Amino acid sequence: MLQAALRSGAASRRCVFEVFARRLPDGRRYGVVAGTGRLLDAIESFRFDEAEIADLRSRGVVDEATLDFLTGYRFDGDVWGYAEGDAYFPYSPILVVEADFAHGVILETVILSILNHDSAIASAASRMTGAAGTRPCIEMGSRRTHEEAAVAAARAAYIAGFASTSNLEAGRRHGVPTVGTSAHAFTLLHDDERTAFQAQVDALGASTTLLVDTYDVTEGVRTAVEVAGTGLGGVRLDSGDLVVQAQEVRDQLDSLGATSTRITVTSDLDEYAIAALAAAPVDGYGVGTRVVTGSGHPTASMVYKLVAREDDSGEMIGVVKKSKDKQSVGGRKYALRRLDAHGIASAELIGVDELPEDDGEGVGDRELLVPLVRDGVVVGRETCTVAAARERHEASMAELPRSAHQLSAGRPAVETVFVTETP
Repeated sequence: MLQAALRSGAASRRCVFEVFARRLPDGRRYGVVAGTGRLLDAIESFRFDEAEIADLRSRGVVDEATLDFLTGYRFDGDVWGYAEGDAYFPYSPILVVEADFAHGVILETVILSILNHDSAIASAASRMTGAAGTRPCIEMGSRRTHEEAAVAAARAAYIAGFASTSNLEAGRRHGVPTVGTSAHAFTLLHDDERTAFQAQVDALGASTTLLVDTYDVTEGVRTAVEVAGTGLGGVRLDSGDLVVQAQEVRDQLDSLGATSTRITVTSDLDEYAIAALAAAPVDGYGVGTRVVTGSGHPTASMVYKLVAREDDSGEMIGVVKKSKDKQSVGGRKYALRRLDAHGIASAELIGVDELPEDDGEGVGDRELLVPLVRDGVVVGRETCTVAAARERHEASMAELPRSAHQLSAGRPAVETVFVTETP
């Protein structure tokens, strides 16, 4: 596309690209935007170095004129987007890229790969933390995904309310709190369970968490308290009927005097399993496979579409795809979230080529698009820090209607309304 547009002269036309999802995953009530901070870093460093240019030349991928363009490529346009951590709905203009065609089109893959992955993880994680309530969730999925995806997943899950991660690289890069427990291999390494527990307590102190289900849970709990004392920090359960087992372990710990010992459960948990454990005496959840794979929806199905371009007279005109099942709305979008008198969202208002008007009622409509890049320079990094995104997610969840937090399948909790449309 780039080579052909450079040759025809259309590459210099001003364009508007938008990222949106036509629908949420089946049954989901809302999505969560994540990855924006990582995306800004990617845009800022998006370059073609000598080795990459040489490779494109040797394989004849593009011609010399295109290679010259790529050699000097620096994104010089503007980007607007939803603040990281905010909720989104079908057709929400999650990201708006304004640039000439050549500079905008080349970013499609990197934009979609980051936003689709991280938003899928954050959307699933948000449902899990909602089901968990005040109990902390630990992200433990590094062994179930690509090594770089594991770091991004830990960041996205933390933004959506997870308390910590077992991924140390996510702690180093993004400041996500890190925790961990021993695995069954550590117990099996030793001649017996008591020796394993003693070794762990000697190294890490009585506040550590002991995995008690390698052999017999009842015996494991008894041995754990005998070794660590009643000040044992925690025990972890990773198998069996967790609802029944958690109650039995709680009763046993209390009878042994370990009333402050916490119970953490793991074992292929998702939002539904977490909800089922709500009445059980559980203190925390370790979530692995299901969170790093989007709890069955590993992509947010976002697309990157050209919605407006410059015509021969220099005017911007809306353009639209009209294929049978994949229609879109032309024109540059602006978005407001309409809030009622109680500060609860009632609609996602999308204006075409202009910002929808505040109706003057309720507590005031909230503008959703914030400036991220201006003339190629990142200006919105402060809205995309992990701390800011985590805070934004919490505030966004608080303004959604109650139906948004139901795990049962249903329609999006907030209706998307196009206020104006270009032909």
